[in-house]
Amino acid sequence: MVTMMTQSQRAQAKSNVRAFKTTLKSHEAFEKPALELDTIRLGDCLKELAQLPDASVDLVFADPPYNLQLEGALSRPDHSVVDAVDDDWDKFASFADYDAFTRAWLKECRRVMKPEATLWVIGSYHNIFRVGVAMQDLGFWVLNDIVWRKANPMPNFRGRRFTNAHETLIWASRSQQVKNYTFHYEALKAGNEDVQMRSDWFIPLCTGGERLKDGAGRKAHPTQKPEGLLARVMLASSNAGDVVLDPFFGTGTTGAVAKRLGRHFIGIERDPDYARIAAERIAQIEPLADPVLALGPTRRSEPRVPFASLIEAGLITPGDIVWDSKRRYQAMVRPDGALAYEQIIGSIHKIGALAQGLPACNGWTFWHVERDGQLQLIDELRRDMRQIMAAA
Repeated sequence: MVTMMTQSQRAQAKSNVRAFKTTLKSHEAFEKPALELDTIRLGDCLKELAQLPDASVDLVFADPPYNLQLEGALSRPDHSVVDAVDDDWDKFASFADYDAFTRAWLKECRRVMKPEATLWVIGSYHNIFRVGVAMQDLGFWVLNDIVWRKANPMPNFRGRRFTNAHETLIWASRSQQVKNYTFHYEALKAGNEDVQMRSDWFIPLCTGGERLKDGAGRKAHPTQKPEGLLARVMLASSNAGDVVLDPFFGTGTTGAVAKRLGRHFIGIERDPDYARIAAERIAQIEPLADPVLALGPTRRSEPRVPFASLIEAGLITPGDIVWDSKRRYQAMVRPDGALAYEQIIGSIHKIGALAQGLPACNGWTFWHVERDGQLQLIDELRRDMRQIMAAA
């Protein structure tokens, strides 16, 4: 038998549904609150990561526990004790436990990364290989491994191993399909004497005034990273205004550098003392002015200039001879923008490669024209053409 609801019962049922939906929305809001920038979230990294919205950060820098597996106190030859990492946060019952923890936080980081965001993880020989395997298993695509060479490493006091003079950083995108990740190749090159930045970075350890101390003059954190290291990471792979996540915030090096470089940060730290030190440290940082942080145009962002347009603009004349820098090779400019070389006709790139017997050549940086008895790179004429285009 079907029991019919009274009008009063139907009204009450509708009210109950509305109340349930309101409760559900409130619960969802509690689970995934709006992203709060430039904050330190105090708590377990897995629980705090779970509260962050999907696809909400532009860069992740992670300095996870190294799982050093120290068997006892480490002493110097003079019997003084080394202030090594022996905190509980670096201790795991087994490799399996460490691997499970690693996969859990990496999975959450991948979820909160924007599609074109990248991830940096730093570690030592104790853990970085396990982290790398977990990253690849989860779908990350390794772009580089960076060797941070320490200018002043701690020696191996027992003389049983090589001095551990480096740490490794893995830089990765979310997947192999990601192509438009941020990488400021030309800016890094300009700051490196116009030489491509290498994957071995020689940066001193955190010492002197940068090293944070507690009230007793001891290191506030055993593994504080130098600001120079974080600055290179951010300048290489993020833009001003980007959101940088650090799930193992420590004493806030990531936040301090992010603030100075005009980035936003989200830090997660479970130790209230570290979080307090980090907050005090970041509060004293003065951001750099916008003009200082502004990036110059890159070659990829500049308008494309065909070689023929230089002829059309009168910067090069048909019949001109182009040379390499040492005048070993020469070719003639045709009216259509091609080059003629020993009965062969082709582009500035093709002819440059053919003349040298190479598979490829950047003709813009290979060929020159003669002006007032001096060779001028045709790439400089392309620059002039871009200025003409901009003025128009």
